[in-house]
Amino acid sequence: MARKVVGRPPEETLSLWKREQALLKTLVVDRDTEAWQRDPAFSGLQRVGGVDVSFVKGDSVSACASLVVLSYPELEVMYEDCRMVSLTAPYVSGFLAFREVPFLVDAVQQLREKEPRLMPQVLFVDGNGVLHHRASSSSAPAGFGVACHLGVLTDLPCIGVAKKLLQVDGLENNALHKEKIRLLKAGGDSFPLMGGSGTVLGMALKSHDHSTKPLYVSVGHKMSLEAAVRLTHGCCKFRIPEPVRQADIRSRDYIRRTLGVQGAPALQPERSKKAQRPKACPQGVSEEPAGSSDQVRLHPPGRGRAPTTVRTHIAALGVLIRNFPAQLGLRTSCFLQEGHLDPGSPFPQPCIFGLTFPSCGKTSKRGHCPGSFSDPCHPGPDKGLTRTTGKQHFISPIPSSSSVKRS
Repeated sequence: MARKVVGRPPEETLSLWKREQALLKTLVVDRDTEAWQRDPAFSGLQRVGGVDVSFVKGDSVSACASLVVLSYPELEVMYEDCRMVSLTAPYVSGFLAFREVPFLVDAVQQLREKEPRLMPQVLFVDGNGVLHHRASSSSAPAGFGVACHLGVLTDLPCIGVAKKLLQVDGLENNALHKEKIRLLKAGGDSFPLMGGSGTVLGMALKSHDHSTKPLYVSVGHKMSLEAAVRLTHGCCKFRIPEPVRQADIRSRDYIRRTLGVQGAPALQPERSKKAQRPKACPQGVSEEPAGSSDQVRLHPPGRGRAPTTVRTHIAALGVLIRNFPAQLGLRTSCFLQEGHLDPGSPFPQPCIFGLTFPSCGKTSKRGHCPGSFSDPCHPGPDKGLTRTTGKQHFISPIPSSSSVKRS
């Protein structure tokens, strides 16, 4: 979620951050506060939210802050807000929230003011909650991570979900820890993360039957650890909870559409082996190092075509194209000149330039489906159309084909 920035704030700024962090930490609630949290099936829970910050590769300042709201238990996107922001505060280990949270709080506040009926009842955060560095002056073993910070400022239940272990309070990614991971057999299996202080700071969760790496779940605000773990597992179609996964996908896409080459097809995020995150975060080191997979690599101007390797091997890839989105854990979408369909819509084939759509026999030239909404390669009236209003996107039913006209 974060990237390092060269430089360090003045000591006066750090002192202010420490005082504010200590004050906000006293407001954290680590127990269930809503009736739906205590229900085994989470009855009464209807909306879950996710936030993410994605960066442009090579730029430590420009980023996209995103907030999505999904229905529960269907996990379909109801609301989306993506915006480009400039992160002027430098990154300091233990103080990520002061760099990114203000933009996320603003997104939540705008939703509360404009569409209160869509407010999420809980927020998933790509980061840690009480599983975090603690202030040297504090006697409490629990820390105050970005999920706690966002929860307190928005007054919403928050869950911290990290993809790697933050080694604090004696927690280590050692042989014993790896052996415990190996013993996690099925989705929903977990084990407690007990620090040297004897306090359970979080849980390692096998979020999906087929995932090999656990998630590290911790309390952010207004929710117990037990309920946080159950809900995290219930929101996982893949390894990453769907609210966070959708926020990440949509923020990357927004960066491409905003800063990328106009008319170029929407491409999947590049994930080079050199940019892989370390398996664990050593003590005293950034919990989200540079080279994060949240970075989006944009094609230089003038490169609207596919990479040479793709064009060379497109025939061989043809037999694999049906399964390509599923292998990445993504669902396909079809972009139109006047908008795009809900990325959750299950298309029979991805709309990729230069390929023929088997369902309608038409060929895409620029990454768009050349037909109208009524073409058979589009979903029917029961699916959703994303209509863009400014920077916010609302999902609404597509009218019947007879009532849709292209502008």
